[in-house]
This record gives sequence, structure tokens and C-alpha cells, in this order.
Amino acid sequence: MKITTIGKGNIGGGLGRLFERAGHEVTTLGHDGGDASDADVILVAVPGGAITEALGRVTGIEGKTAIDATNAFRGRNESYPSLAHEVQAATNGPVAKAFNANFAALFDQVAEQRTRPGCLYAADDEAREVTEQLIRDAWYEPVSAGGLENARALEDFVPDLLGKLGRVFYRFAPPGEL
Repeated sequence: MKITTIGKGNIGGGLGRLFERAGHEVTTLGHDGGDASDADVILVAVPGGAITEALGRVTGIEGKTAIDATNAFRGRNESYPSLAHEVQAATNGPVAKAFNANFAALFDQVAEQRTRPGCLYAADDEAREVTEQLIRDAWYEPVSAGGLENARALEDFVPDLLGKLGRVFYRFAPPGEL
């Protein structure tokens, strides 16, 4: 799969490396933007307050499946119900919210865990399959939080709970699966 990450920082760069190890072809774009026409999927990993600006510098995103890994630590555009909806407005394609509740500082340790840690995600139906595949390829276990209408809950989960816990892996599973 061809993946373009928009953002070269801890999240975009870290996930890009995990995706490459899984055999995907990854192109990473930074502040200057670039062309994502070749991509099968784009990963948005920029500060929450910079989504529209960052995506405005990238061509070839129209209609692409996008995975939004952003958080609102530095603000958000409140005219959208979630950051993922802002990504969708810029791409006009299917979107998933994923990886925003996983700590980039732990990406290099994920494959060493006894059990795959969880990765919560919310997705449009058309983005679900590719999102689950990339979550597994990054050595996490996908945990659905439902449709994209639940993206804001995942965004709020990070500062409200995970921000208080610190760097952790987590696992949500139905009874009998652990």
C-alpha cells in the first residue's frame, strides 16, 4: 500500500517507520507540503489547529481515504464537530480517527509487548478496512469506537484520561479475549 504521511514529527515519522517495516511504501511530507496523488491512503499527523493549513499545502488528496491522528493540544477549529471532520472537509473522502490515543514515544516498543496493545479508532464505513489493516501493521489491535460521529470522544479521551496516566499501552477486549 502507498501511504503519504502529512507530518514528519513523532507521530507521522514514527508511524511511517512502522508502516515501512510492514512492507508499505511511505512518503512523508512536512511543512512545505507536496503531492499525495500516488497515495492509497493519507495519514494526517499535524497539530490539531493546523489541519486546514497543512492540508491546503498538499495536492492530490481529493477523495483519498484519510486517517486522522491529530489531537487538539494547541487548539481546534470549533466549526467542525471533530478534528476528523475537519480532515474530511479538506479531503472529501472517507476518514478514520486513529492513532491519536497511542504514544509515539512507545512506537519502537510496541512489537515487544506480550499482547498487542489496543488502538482505538472511529471510522466511516469506507475507511474501516484500511484503518484496521494499518493498525495491525503497526502491531496494534484495532478497537472500534464506532462511526466517525465518535471521533470527538477519542479526541477528548487523550487529555481527559491518557494525559493523566502518562505513557502507557492499553488494551480493551471483550471478556474471554485476554
